[in-house]
Amino acid sequence: MGSESLRLTLTLGGRFAGEQIWQTQPEKFGAQGVGYQTRVQTDFGGVLPVIRKVQVSRYWPDFSSLSYSESDGRNKPHFETFFDVEAALITLRQNREEATAPLLTAHYDPVSLVMALRSPDAPEHLWRAALTGGAVHIQPLPVTEVAGQAARTYYLRPGGAYVASELTAPHRLLRLVQPTDFGSVDASLVIEARRKEEGRSEKSDKPRRRRS
Repeated sequence: MGSESLRLTLTLGGRFAGEQIWQTQPEKFGAQGVGYQTRVQTDFGGVLPVIRKVQVSRYWPDFSSLSYSESDGRNKPHFETFFDVEAALITLRQNREEATAPLLTAHYDPVSLVMALRSPDAPEHLWRAALTGGAVHIQPLPVTEVAGQAARTYYLRPGGAYVASELTAPHRLLRLVQPTDFGSVDASLVIEARRKEEGRSEKSDKPRRRRS
């Protein structure tokens, strides 16, 4: 997996609710090795209050998390989690408070888990993923069509999230449904090639000025 940038449009009840940008790139974690960083910037708007949320996940090639943070993109993260495999310790920081817990098994974070579900090696049976503060059960659903593409789909509980990604490479994230305080927000991939074609079509439809 190399560098990637995806843009998704958010809707709530079929009405525009903002947009989300997923940016992934390889990252070297010092002497620990090489993994990836995915930054997700969500700009809520439309029918929702104008709020920005930035999530940064750093994870290994098997998608287990090295660190995860949440912020508004301007100040320091208001929530951070660090997973130290050598010390077998999870460290959580929220504002000025800090707590630790034993790291007994590989953990995912909300972003690295979605990336794991995009992997062609994701389990095809019901499985359990460890997250900070609990676990999530992931149920594979039948292959379906999303945005005109054959897609692998998963349902997550508790929470009721839904993840769909392309069945074939590059396995782009096609649709993500997540519960929020406002209800279930639906994120759908904006396919750039389609947008460019629509833009060209709109230009061709405009009347041309006659030269004098």
